[in-house]
Amino acid sequence: MPAPTPAPGGPVEPAAAGPATDEPSLDEASLDELGDALGSASTVLRANAMAARMGAPVPTCPDWTVLDLVAHQGMVHRWAASHLRGAPVEPGRFEREGRESPDVLDWFDEGATDLLQAIVDAPDDLDAEVFLRDAPAPRRFWTRRQCHETTMHAVDALGARLGRPARPDETWIRPAVALDGIDELLVGFVPRRRLTPPPDGATHVLVRPDATDVAWLVAVAGDGTVTTRRVGAPSPEALGADRTLAGPPVDLYLRLWNRVAAEPADDLQRWWRRFVSVKW
Repeated sequence: MPAPTPAPGGPVEPAAAGPATDEPSLDEASLDELGDALGSASTVLRANAMAARMGAPVPTCPDWTVLDLVAHQGMVHRWAASHLRGAPVEPGRFEREGRESPDVLDWFDEGATDLLQAIVDAPDDLDAEVFLRDAPAPRRFWTRRQCHETTMHAVDALGARLGRPARPDETWIRPAVALDGIDELLVGFVPRRRLTPPPDGATHVLVRPDATDVAWLVAVAGDGTVTTRRVGAPSPEALGADRTLAGPPVDLYLRLWNRVAAEPADDLQRWWRRFVSVKW
């Protein structure tokens, strides 16, 4: 896994973790749904970047301008497409290419279109590198990863146009996609690193979207972090949870990926923002 310039929205640094869960799966978004969501997010990112202008700041990515955002995401699209084609490329040159392009938005479009075509062309039994715990098969992995990567950065572009982080009701995100993104974060990313325990000595944090039958229990221990997916969403007491993060799926998706207003609502969310941020 290469290590480009750190920024919100990509893989966390690897670290020791507990074993992947054998818990039941949620109702997964289909490959077509993930591909459609990737295409929609690419369109939203481009439109808001154009409206905001390249020099505008990005409230949810401190120290970034819209140009930084577009060049980063265009680089990631090309890097992902290279994996889908079985010929991984060092991504640094892609970002330089975008920054030097006479029209960075056209350059971005070309990369997004090429990524979608690479997904269409990839066989179901694609043999390619993946880098998350409990990862799905490579074709689905890369489609899913780029769906959520692009969605988060499209939310960033929307915030740049608005001049503030976007509210959940201002986004286009469907609840099914939000649930899938929560699952990727909690099952795939979070167990890759040791976490400082939550406030008040809590060791088990339950993430429970409203009006759904799925929940995730994040166990934080000295020897690693383990996420257990639960279908049926039993009560926090039944699961031994110390603290709970809850809310509508899209709201929770944005909160867990740290795409909300600058000041967290409580100590648990402050802990989450500080220790569970996803970088690159």
